[in-house]
Parts: sequence; structure tokens; C-alpha cells
Amino acid sequence: MSEQLMGARAARDRPVIDIHTHALPMPLLRQLERRGLADLSGMGDHVLRLDPDLCGLAPGAAIPFPPEQYDLELRLASLESMGVTHQAVAAPPFVFASESSDASLVMDVTRRANDALAEFVAASSGRLVGLATVPVGLPDAAEELARCMDELGFAGATVGSYGAGRELDDPVNEDLWAALAERRCFTLLHPSRVSSRDRLADYHLVQLLGYPMETALAVSRLIFGGVLDRHDLVLCLTHGGGCVPGVAPRLDLGWHRKPVARVTERVPTEYLRRLFYDTAVFDTKTLARLVEDMTAQHILLGTDAPFDLRDQQPVATVRALGLEASQEDAVLGGNAAALLRGLSPVVAGATVGGAGPPVLDLRARRWRSDIGAGLATLAIESTAVEGHGP
Repeated sequence: MSEQLMGARAARDRPVIDIHTHALPMPLLRQLERRGLADLSGMGDHVLRLDPDLCGLAPGAAIPFPPEQYDLELRLASLESMGVTHQAVAAPPFVFASESSDASLVMDVTRRANDALAEFVAASSGRLVGLATVPVGLPDAAEELARCMDELGFAGATVGSYGAGRELDDPVNEDLWAALAERRCFTLLHPSRVSSRDRLADYHLVQLLGYPMETALAVSRLIFGGVLDRHDLVLCLTHGGGCVPGVAPRLDLGWHRKPVARVTERVPTEYLRRLFYDTAVFDTKTLARLVEDMTAQHILLGTDAPFDLRDQQPVATVRALGLEASQEDAVLGGNAAALLRGLSPVVAGATVGGAGPPVLDLRARRWRSDIGAGLATLAIESTAVEGHGP
């Protein structure tokens, strides 16, 4: 049996939840195009160009634009091909405007992106849920978080690694961190800029190397800046934490030997073990080491779909680790279901052609998860849910 068919069978047996995916719905892009901020002329070649103030790239830079970013039918078909039953969907960092100094532009595009994403996932019959884009560096960020969670029904949030000329540990972000902690809001930290764009301009190094470096920088500032002492965040790092797992011992060494770095209650690795990480590292040995260091209860399935730099067979990736059954189930979906707001996997009715995948029902279902003990058990009610969503 092929790995693809094995993944599809696994998807029917239990929920497989991908927490690191992206979408750019067409209503948002059409609005940006009318304002001269987007060039959609390359859609036929699966290429998008955005204003540098939005995307943080060089003028005219070609951004990969697979149709699954905006075509819902193709998007749902791609889930089946990967053996994934559900996805948490976020806007990509190309519309975060992380380096823009125009706060009104950032907030306007952010709100439009969140509105468009809410409509996109609402049409997915329960297969997709949204992560709200929250603009770090701006005082209105906590207000936008509240709007997205309370009015638009998002399951969590995503934040960039920098915004409005400010680092993540800047005091302007305190209200946002407090709001995220109070809500116990699942928050995906995604790199949204690089520190040396000119040096990374060639060979696609912005994404290949710059993004993993940026994640390490961002989370280091959260640690040394005391943010993780002041706020108990439900924070998940994309790309397996980027470079930070590899440099973590060096951060600890600095904490021990450099007085200027000994500004936290604990060594950096203790904070890192409290965070969550996706599986998008693209190497079995690297992922196995991440699971060993952070434990399976802190690892969530993540693919970076639908970009070309994605894990195309995520179920096979996790199965190759040889984890115990309870750990494997936790990584594939149990951890995500416990962390994403209001989500509970239940067994749904049939689809055309046979039994359908589990549905994330936003009503009165419960997921019971004991993260500390490493157990995740699915509570399935005796009554079925008709269709594919609430």
C-alpha cells in the first residue's frame, strides 16, 4: 500500500489536524489589487506580486501562489491527498506588513485579511478553521484579537516576528500578550521578516535560511525580554522552531556566564520546553530529536501547505518516527484539538462514496487531553453529526 493511501486511511480513522497552513482568499487580493498593492497578472503561472510594504520583499519579487491558496475545492482535495482531515489556516506573512511604518495601512489590511479568511473557512463544511492575524507592534492588536475571537469565531491566532519597528518584547505588545494569555489562545508564531535581506536576496535564502534564523531571534527576545515570565502563552513555533533548538545550549551558556543575559528566572531551555513546535522540519532525524528534546506532547502536525516548501506526506512523516500509539495520535491531532479553541473531533456521517473524515464540531463536544501525562483521548458522543460541520 502506498504512503498516500496509508495517510488517507489514517485520516478516516482519526482526526489529523495540520496547524501550519496558509490561504490568501481572492476577495482580499482583489481589494489589494484595486488599491495598487497587488499584481495578479501572474496568476496563470502561479505567481503573485505584492507591494514591498506588505510583503517585506524586494519590489517585483515573485511570491509562490498555488491555487489552493484561494480555490476552496482544490484546497479540500489537497487535504485528502495528504491524509489530513482538518487544517488551521492563517494568512501568510506576505500580508503582515511587518516592516511598514504606516499603522493605518497595517490595521486596514489586517482586518480585511481576517474578514476574508473567516469567509473562506466558513465555506469549508468544518474542514478548515481560521487563525486570526494579529499585528504585533501596534497598540490596537489586542482589540483586533478580541474582534476575531469573539465576532468572527477564529480558533486561534498567528503573529509575526516583528512589527511597526518594534521587537516582540517591546512594551507596546504587553496588552496583546496579556490578552492572549488570559484567553489561553493558541498562537502560531511565524517569521515575517529577515534581518539582512540584501545578504539573503539570492537562492531563495530569505525563506530557506532567513526565516529559521528569524524565529530563533524572535523567541530569544521573548525569553530574555521576560515576556514568557510575565505571560503564560500557548505559543507554537513554525518550522520546528527554526534554528532555536540547535542554538538552545548556547543560549543557556550565555545565561550562566554573561551577567547581561542572566535576566530571567530560568535558563532559556526551560522556557523552550514550555512551547509548542510544528513538524515542518523535513527530516526524520531532525524531527525525532525535536520530539526527544521537547516531548511528543509539545509537537503538532504542521506542513506549511500549500506552498511548494511543504511536507506532502505528513502522516508518513510522523509514522516514520516509530512513536508509541498515544504519542503518535497526540502529534497527528490530539495536541492540536486540545489547544485550538472550541474544537472537538467527532465522527461524522457519510460523504459521497463512503464514510467521511472526522469533523471538527464547534458545538458541545469535548476533547479531554492530559498534556502532562502524555495522554490524549477522544470523547465521541453516541449521536452523529449530519453533514460536515456545525
